Amino acid sequence: MTSDTTHYRTCPLCEATCGLELTVRDGAVLRVRGDRDNTFSKGFICPKGSVLHKLHTDPDRLRAPIVRHGEDPETATWEEVSWDDAFAVVADGIQGVIDRHGRHSVAAYFGNPSVHSLGTVIYNRVLIQAMASPQMYSASTVDQMPKHVSSGLMFGNPILIAVPDIDRTDHLLILGANPYESNGSLATAPDWPGRMKAIRERGGKIVVVDPRCTKTAANADEWHSIRPGGDALLLCAMLHVLFAEDLIDAGRAPGMTSGLREIADAVEPFAPSAVAERIGIDADTIARMARELAAATTAVVYGRIGTQTVGFGTLAAWAVDALNLVTGNLDSPGGAMFPLTPHESGRGKGRGRGFRIGRRHSRVRNYPEVRSEYPVAGLAEEITTPGDGQIRAMVTVGGNPVLSTPHSAALDTAMRELEFMVSVDPYLNETTRHANVILPPPTALERSEYQMAFIGLAVRNFAQWAPPMFETDCLQEHEILGRLSLIFTGPDAGNDPAIIDSMLLDGALQSAIDSTDSPIADRSVDELRAIVKANPSRTSIDHILDVMIRTGSSGDWFGAVTDGLSLDVFEQNPHGIDLGALQPRLPDALRTESGTIELAPQIIVDELARLASTLTTPIDTDGLVLISRRHLQSNNSWMHNVDALVKGKVRCTLLVHPNDAARLSLVDGSDAVIASRVGSVTAPIEVTDEVPVGVVSLPHGWGHDMAGTVSKVASRRPGVNSNLLTDPELLDPLSGNAVLNGIPVTVVPA
Repeated sequence: MTSDTTHYRTCPLCEATCGLELTVRDGAVLRVRGDRDNTFSKGFICPKGSVLHKLHTDPDRLRAPIVRHGEDPETATWEEVSWDDAFAVVADGIQGVIDRHGRHSVAAYFGNPSVHSLGTVIYNRVLIQAMASPQMYSASTVDQMPKHVSSGLMFGNPILIAVPDIDRTDHLLILGANPYESNGSLATAPDWPGRMKAIRERGGKIVVVDPRCTKTAANADEWHSIRPGGDALLLCAMLHVLFAEDLIDAGRAPGMTSGLREIADAVEPFAPSAVAERIGIDADTIARMARELAAATTAVVYGRIGTQTVGFGTLAAWAVDALNLVTGNLDSPGGAMFPLTPHESGRGKGRGRGFRIGRRHSRVRNYPEVRSEYPVAGLAEEITTPGDGQIRAMVTVGGNPVLSTPHSAALDTAMRELEFMVSVDPYLNETTRHANVILPPPTALERSEYQMAFIGLAVRNFAQWAPPMFETDCLQEHEILGRLSLIFTGPDAGNDPAIIDSMLLDGALQSAIDSTDSPIADRSVDELRAIVKANPSRTSIDHILDVMIRTGSSGDWFGAVTDGLSLDVFEQNPHGIDLGALQPRLPDALRTESGTIELAPQIIVDELARLASTLTTPIDTDGLVLISRRHLQSNNSWMHNVDALVKGKVRCTLLVHPNDAARLSLVDGSDAVIASRVGSVTAPIEVTDEVPVGVVSLPHGWGHDMAGTVSKVASRRPGVNSNLLTDPELLDPLSGNAVLNGIPVTVVPA
């Protein structure tokens, strides 16, 4: 009789990190459901997690490397080859480009999926260092880069991001986020709907600011529709009220904050009466929102992608933290707090080198570097514009920029000009069809699972590790990236990535031995390495993680700390380990040069002046602007090849208010042509009062109708690519983030 086995792991398909229980029979997943014993998610699961096994068995997924034959990606043929043969083609292609044009002619793009995997989170940096090229791009500049910049400027560390302590707050103000559909972002929390319901049940209040009446807005106490792009004005007007009415209470922060007086002066122009007409929220409501935020026992402001993919995205991200600070809710329970993961040391001196942008600039548009990368909006021009440093080859890791970046038609065309391209990706998709070689990683069930990036953004300190469930013929992601790194290092480096594994492992061990007041100062690398490698079933990426955990904030320091954590402890606790509610971490976690929260760096003061200058520009109330949206069943372009997630009502529709529909002769269910400065698409109309007059909405991540791709389910429901409409010249100047919301468009019947 066949017996079932049960496995527990974290869902890797969004930021929520829900615990899954998977039942396996005869080598196949029989059932996926929420893990009711998971200490963080407590059984919550969304539609994406329930079909994780279908992604694992997707017949369109690549299981071996493939090499392209033919120049035209629409008609090319593909040949399955061995891993060694694939890397030989890559080595010839990459080395040829470097020999002809130099290292600066090779670029890399890292997509959103690369932060959902332990192997890529650790080894992407190895590849970047080996490439030794300034031409680095990622999905961050169509997403959260403004938050990195604002956090870097205020706290000295761009990855020290404050998250809303929603389990203990009495007042939650949400701007530009729809966690009922997204499951939360830059705020890792399974079951956002349940947690929001709990706020209201304990007598708290939820206020949502969003152009569209989202599902999150519909479940709040108040919803205020704001004109797209107006978030920075609203937040600065709220700051104005707090300073003008002497409602500033910085809690613990005054002694470790600089710049309060400068910000009081800088927000003086933003009286509610000055911004009300521009943002579509009346002055009395703005003032009331500010007063209620200040009066609440605990409160937190949470702003996400709708506030950051706009022209003042960094300023809006900064203003969110500024409001939390001046109301006494930064680094305070129930406010905005900083998680501490078990793989981080948690040790700090409270000061550091600070954060800088613009250490170099892009070749064509002179865009400043931010976190060692350039805006992806400028990638197409860097490929097509001749001259020294022109991109002639690319590496893409887990991304689909042909669908997810601004004016994507230009990038699709530009990629045809590349001399060589290699993609680490499980699919032959709209981007990877341009590659000469595709190297497929294992599925999420064939690798170790530890959500390193997202537990660092969790609303409660928590972690979970799980070993692979199934064997695979694919190389692990760290092995693929390791071999690519050796190719960039040069022929003398060989082709065995184990050399890189050993360097990383031994380096981590030696660093721990040499650290200040190290409990293992008298131990040797050889001894500790033997302990880490004692379990033969673990891979080198697990060994590195084990060292990070053992020497991290709750680690056992190889037996020196009683009841400390190690990978063995995580394996003994398959439902995850609860490490408690978030705790104050400032000032120790600061890395600013001054050792203070730098509220008023000159770059922010200058940006406030730029925002103030918009108060005298004409207001366009006649045209239409486009905003994006997402659905619970989707995550960018990832999930559209699973029938269970795309069946039913067509979701790729243009939402139009009834008044606009009548004015423009648009009929519900009929097609319309949506056009911007850079392109046009045709999509079905959905007439609804979910959007306000003057605003239309189209979801992102669709457009699966390109020849030369293999995604049978997605191609039957392709939708349209909203990024054919986004303008690559519209950026947030501080972060280089693309403007994806508030795009001027026209809409006419098809």
